[in-house]
Amino acid sequence: MAKALPGERRTQILHTLATMLESPRGEKITTALLAKKLDVSEAALYRHFASKAQMFEGLIEFIEQSIFSLVNKIHGEETSGLKQIEALVAMLLSFAQKNPGMTRVLIGDALVNEDDRLQARINQLHDRIEASLRQSARLAVTGGALPESWDANAYANCLIAFVTGRWHQFAKSGFKRLPLENWPAQWPVFAG
Repeated sequence: MAKALPGERRTQILHTLATMLESPRGEKITTALLAKKLDVSEAALYRHFASKAQMFEGLIEFIEQSIFSLVNKIHGEETSGLKQIEALVAMLLSFAQKNPGMTRVLIGDALVNEDDRLQARINQLHDRIEASLRQSARLAVTGGALPESWDANAYANCLIAFVTGRWHQFAKSGFKRLPLENWPAQWPVFAG
């Protein structure tokens, strides 16, 4: 591993971990394997992270920051609830497509046999995404873009189920079934 400034080393470790998660076979990643990939000792890893769980927390923080900065941008720039929903779903599918390793974290696949708090944190992330979709759905219903009879909670739940389903297909296909595949043809199903 090339010389890096102290803050950059953490980033290099997380980047390498994310890259290793892009393996379609989904093998368990050990700190020994990660250290070997970085050409450092395991002790060097633990100078930057107290545990492997902290490394995964670093990836989850990156995911949260990336997704919610885009969610806030969409909510801030788009006044139509329906257009917000379309943009949010497209962004979530696109994020996964651009970040296959992170997709394995998003679906919990990379967190199997890791600390339970990591899966709990991913579950909270999904809940926050669903809440953002619900907010846009309520706006779409009150704005008349979706039928008044539609339940915004049920609609948002359907959307998050669709998104996570596409994430699962992507990961389980060895990253061959792209999340954005067929999205333009599928959107009208959700557009009312």
